[in-house]
Amino acid sequence: MSRYWSDIVQHLTPYVPGEQPTLARPVKLNTNENPYPPSPRVVEAIRRELGDHGDTLRRYPDPTARKLRETVAAHHGISADQVFVGNGSDEVLAHVFQALLKHDKPILFPDITYGFYPTYARLYDIAYQTVPLDEWFAIRIDDYLVPNGGVLLANPNAPTGRALPLEEIERLVARSPESVVVVDEAYVDFGGQSTVSLIAKYPNLLVVQTVSKARSLAGMRVGLAFGDATLIDALNRVKDSFNSYPLDRLAQAAARAAYEDDAWFRASCAKVIASRERLSAGLGELGFVVVPSAANFIFASHPARDAGQLAARLREKEIFVRHFKLPRIDSYLRITIGTDAECDALLGALRAYVG
Repeated sequence: MSRYWSDIVQHLTPYVPGEQPTLARPVKLNTNENPYPPSPRVVEAIRRELGDHGDTLRRYPDPTARKLRETVAAHHGISADQVFVGNGSDEVLAHVFQALLKHDKPILFPDITYGFYPTYARLYDIAYQTVPLDEWFAIRIDDYLVPNGGVLLANPNAPTGRALPLEEIERLVARSPESVVVVDEAYVDFGGQSTVSLIAKYPNLLVVQTVSKARSLAGMRVGLAFGDATLIDALNRVKDSFNSYPLDRLAQAAARAAYEDDAWFRASCAKVIASRERLSAGLGELGFVVVPSAANFIFASHPARDAGQLAARLREKEIFVRHFKLPRIDSYLRITIGTDAECDALLGALRAYVG
């Protein structure tokens, strides 16, 4: 510790992202990236934005990202003032914590979920309570129908991949009129049901999404939030007190193009879903227990093998998966869905260890 650190820094436990290996061609199944490239329209949009000499880069981008918000709003059938954009969904969530979740009562989120939630709560000094998932890692909505300062759910949840049906989310939102319900839909396009259709009906619902996963733009850092215009205004107030220009010109152009090519997006998602079911079946044949997933990853455990040792053995073969040394889930591996060739490489390596 440094004597120059603030008190809050000295007590922080930062979020640890997945490893980014520097090998030439790793089988990288540890950070939930899309194995397929973005739409060709994305590359062309970036080229157009750069121009012949990159002259546009000397000027600031649109601080409101108006064209991007209009494109996304049209895609979802809502208005642009119901859309917020930020530098990745992690930054959007950070603004959500500051703008909408800092109240007298503690906020609620699952005990097994995205690791940034408790990190942000500690960073912004927000009281929180974790709510246990059931024995098969499902969220029980009735557990959240208690007084609270807000509810935050990832749907599908991470790292488990389990999803709640739309009617269960609506039941929670309808019975929580005094609290903001935030639904983090980073993985919703791989089999979940989005709650964006409910925002016109419920002013206390905020939906967070990203272009990193289903639209293959993790490298561009674009996150979004959808909700009543009063919730979006709160996020803009925090954003403009922190960084008025969170999205650069290239990111805005890339995200717009990705939304405009809906056919490419749907085809990419379909390939990932097919590979997920194929990999799940292959792991089942090797004796793994696989949690039902609606995401671009699966959560799997082998009853006779230590998960940490399996991850280490795979790493020796330059195959990277994610292992969390946490209560209740330290016997599981989270495995991103890669191409079929990458999934076959994983299955082949596992077969040698557990077969």
